[in-house]
Amino acid sequence: MFILKNSSSISQIAQLRSPKFRQTGSNCTLSFWFYNYGQSVGAAEMQLLVDGLRQPTVLWRAYYNEGNQWLKAVIQLGRLPHPFQLSLDKISLGFYDGVSAIDDITFENCALPPPALSCEGPSRFWCRDTKACIDSLLVCDLVDNCGDGSDEDNCNPDLQCNFENGLCNWEQDVEDDFNWIRIQGPTPTVNTGPLKDHTTGTARGHYLYMESSEPHQFQDKAILLSPLFNPSGNRTCIFRFHYHMFGKQVYKLSVFQRTMSNTKGWLLWYKFGNQGNRWIRQTLHISSFKPFQILVKGIVGDGFTGDIGLDDMSFLGCTLYNGNLPTISTTTSGTSVPATLPMNNCTEEEFVCRASGHCIQMIQKCDFRPDCSDKSDELACVMEVCDFEDKNQCGWYQPALEQMSGNYSTHITNVFKWELGRGANLYPEQEKHCPLIDHTTCTEEGWYLFADSSNGEFGHIADIATPVISLTGPKCRIIFWNHMNGSTIGSLEVLCKTGNKTSKLWTQSGSQGPQWNRAEVFLGIRSNFQVVFRAKRGVSYMGDVAVDDITFEDCSPLLIPDRPCTSEEFTCANKYCIPKDNLCDFVNDCADNSDESPTI
Repeated sequence: MFILKNSSSISQIAQLRSPKFRQTGSNCTLSFWFYNYGQSVGAAEMQLLVDGLRQPTVLWRAYYNEGNQWLKAVIQLGRLPHPFQLSLDKISLGFYDGVSAIDDITFENCALPPPALSCEGPSRFWCRDTKACIDSLLVCDLVDNCGDGSDEDNCNPDLQCNFENGLCNWEQDVEDDFNWIRIQGPTPTVNTGPLKDHTTGTARGHYLYMESSEPHQFQDKAILLSPLFNPSGNRTCIFRFHYHMFGKQVYKLSVFQRTMSNTKGWLLWYKFGNQGNRWIRQTLHISSFKPFQILVKGIVGDGFTGDIGLDDMSFLGCTLYNGNLPTISTTTSGTSVPATLPMNNCTEEEFVCRASGHCIQMIQKCDFRPDCSDKSDELACVMEVCDFEDKNQCGWYQPALEQMSGNYSTHITNVFKWELGRGANLYPEQEKHCPLIDHTTCTEEGWYLFADSSNGEFGHIADIATPVISLTGPKCRIIFWNHMNGSTIGSLEVLCKTGNKTSKLWTQSGSQGPQWNRAEVFLGIRSNFQVVFRAKRGVSYMGDVAVDDITFEDCSPLLIPDRPCTSEEFTCANKYCIPKDNLCDFVNDCADNSDESPTI
């Protein structure tokens, strides 16, 4: 079926009406192929016309030129208990130039469940009038699955909410960034959010949605709190809800369970990214031996096409708790006591070996060479080799986070920072921009260090640094593996910081592919400095910088031998011995450049 060009009035509407349908089942969908091509082809929309409702419900829209191609549209109709028609409206404003067509219209799963001769078992429910046999998990879920309403009879209204008359006994969290909004019809922004609610399937029904447009920013969160429930004991409490996550910049929806009122609880479920223009049912089985509460958290993505919807939330096999959840104590028990030093005669400019009390020069501390018998001079230093296994950061620390600690610790969660990660902990789709395997073990269980770009904003930096390194040798270099994959990856830099002066040693920016890449940075002889890995966040969360297997190679400083240099060695001006093969090789092997002197 196509539209023939007809230019007469300024505003023209071509309508194609369906036959009238009596009702549909809860899983009903409509699909068709459409063609909308031309310079001034105009818009098209599918409307739902329900008997008794004056206002039509928009089910689908095509905005202007969609290209020279057939495209498939899938519309979720759901349970419609009243007679209805569908109307395909084509709108032309003044001048029409193009071709609009529709083909292959299909209704799927639209019949009510068939009657059954018997319906036995605890997991089945026999509908009263239609005699259909349905899953017992569909009972009291705010959806008429039977077709006669019997699966929604005798339900506790305190365990259900379809948001037609407010939030019921759910509450907005006061410690989040903004609130969920109750709304009818489409959300204010096109190409994101629902066009209708789930309960009625029309623009008349209400639902909750999370607005992702300004002034809300990336990572802002809106949290909805359930009423409190009694311990489920050996039984299971079942939570059912419907969610809508449609839009290119939809970020994350998650469900938590908590038994302490001042905690965020533990994660039960989450979904990430665009799930299509449809309401999706989710069922969670919850067990608890303490009174508990459910938290539903939506997080804003990187733009305004990230609206998330909620509707028809219900509990089965649960009972309300008449009381308050306890709070967890935030006070710390005990304070750290500094280790006592052994008896010694060391000056303030010397380091005291912890076991023997022996004195060494302070420049010998953190120089990649153990000078104390117990190696205590290299304990509070960066390790020569770090693979981050066993969640060990090997002495690397983040100066910015230490400054934020104390009163600001609650805000550190949304800061762009370095974290330990592994493939086993990634959420769906995250492996596209974060390593699925580490470099050390090449498994999902192996750990690595990464800068999580789901926090922070464009241009934010995250630094992770070594403690001060006292002295290195002439051949010192850092070898590490980096992973930089994603459409909006930022950059990674290796810096050398000496006092207030910082110099750049190495840099890499942009996506480098879905693999670990080797990098080598020459340090040479340096004293009293720090090595800093700096990640800079890109324009969105689609790109995490990761590093693994950081090695300081040949970094211990030269030793003055207690013997004369051999005939195969060169005696440096500072009395060090180096192989004669290292003369005049453009490398300061002696540390005083005497091996590179023109007089040799």
